Amino acid sequence: QVQVAESGGGLVQAGGSLRLSCTASGLTFANYHMGWFRQAPGKEREVISCISVSGIGTYYTDSVKGRFTISRDNVKNTVYLQMNRLKPEDTAMYYCASIATFYSGTYYCLPGTVWGQGTQVTVSS
Repeated sequence: QVQVAESGGGLVQAGGSLRLSCTASGLTFANYHMGWFRQAPGKEREVISCISVSGIGTYYTDSVKGRFTISRDNVKNTVYLQMNRLKPEDTAMYYCASIATFYSGTYYCLPGTVWGQGTQVTVSS
């Protein structure tokens, strides 16, 4: 069964850090671009970051540039999202997903079909 599972969310004060992990199973992880998305209550889902199969290519949405870092370990079948200097506006459910297209020529991080259940990140002010 193809699946990904997120972990590492929680409650943190503004300015703090969290590291999210997403471990995949049932697929050849090294063949997939991977990404992180988030959705806050009442808002649309947005892409946060994605990483190419090799780990060399990365993308970050403007609101997290300089604060978040995506990485992957193709031996452990895991993609990470290190989140530093967290802000209350980072509060959301965070999802890991496979990426069908890293860059379409217009958009980055077009999601594929494999999604996790999400992990909640809450940043208090």
